[in-house]
Amino acid sequence: MRRRLFFAAWALSCVLGSGCGAEKTPAAAGIKIGFFGALTGPQATFALSGKNGARLAVEEINQAGGILGKRIELLVEDDRNEPSEAASAVSKLITRDDVVALIGENASSRSLAAAPIAQGYRVPMVSPSSTNVEVTKKGDYIFRVCFIDSYQGKALAMYARGALKAQTAAILVDARSDYSVGLAAAFRSAFTAGGGRIISEVKYAEGDSDFSAQLTAIRPGKPDVLFVPGYYTDAGLIARQAKALGIEAILLGADGWDSPKMTEIGGPAVDGAYFSNHYSVEDPSPTVARFVTRYRRAYGADPDSIAALSYDAARLIADAVARAGSTEGKRVRDALASTKDFPGVTGKITMDADRNPVKPAVILKIEGGKFRYAATIAP
Repeated sequence: MRRRLFFAAWALSCVLGSGCGAEKTPAAAGIKIGFFGALTGPQATFALSGKNGARLAVEEINQAGGILGKRIELLVEDDRNEPSEAASAVSKLITRDDVVALIGENASSRSLAAAPIAQGYRVPMVSPSSTNVEVTKKGDYIFRVCFIDSYQGKALAMYARGALKAQTAAILVDARSDYSVGLAAAFRSAFTAGGGRIISEVKYAEGDSDFSAQLTAIRPGKPDVLFVPGYYTDAGLIARQAKALGIEAILLGADGWDSPKMTEIGGPAVDGAYFSNHYSVEDPSPTVARFVTRYRRAYGADPDSIAALSYDAARLIADAVARAGSTEGKRVRDALASTKDFPGVTGKITMDADRNPVKPAVILKIEGGKFRYAATIAP
């Protein structure tokens, strides 16, 4: 009953156009939820859009009456793109601010550093987009609302073999990134299992600016596709340098490419590339269309997948608190674990036994500087 009343009020508030998404100062005595991410540093666009998505959800919920008769207060910490700072941010949010749940981190390496802190204090943590399989293995208080790398890598390999008819592939992997290494392993396994051949695999480190040595090593093999499971900051530069060297392989990436900066950095070199993602702004479903409209109204930009996932994470936590009828950590954790068919913007969310959602992946194609829907790959 609590859940039905909560979502009925929320839907009515937004249908009546009550200004969902406007920035307001939450009541001091509200229910505190923490958000942590790299608001500064080379990947800041992710955390900034994630904060916006979470803030939009909180404002919608508050305008619908809040939860358990209280407003939600979203407290934000910048971890400056450092795993140690992510752990420190979580500790502050829990011990200083008394948050009842956490949203974060986007990057798997920082989630892996923060998760043991949340687990130790028994405060539920929901990562919007940390896809590395090890994240939720850190404890039974750790959740996510995104698919995992083992599925994302497989979906990309299936698309490369099926839709793109790729016979051969090269992989350029960030050896220091848990996210990149996990994706590379999943892609490699699925691509070869499907009859494809990996002809080269070379490494780089996040922050490198010259990839000529790696790309020169890849070029003689003339791969059909070049898989770059990294972030937009590196992938854009790699695309430009690959084009300059005459590499004609179709570029493939994953959700770490989902930033407007990808096309700014890569320019025409990224046209024709494909990457996997969690949703598409072109999805015609009413749930997605409503979210996109409200986000644009609030922030003047299209919401990327991190914004959508963070929005889903905030709403999922609110739903769990409402169903639990309490902010007590164990009860909220149990409610999150029992989530079934939650209507998220990024798809229906049902938690499996490892606190991972079973969801489809979307394949997007970069065309004319825009991210265009190409396909949906079902689990």
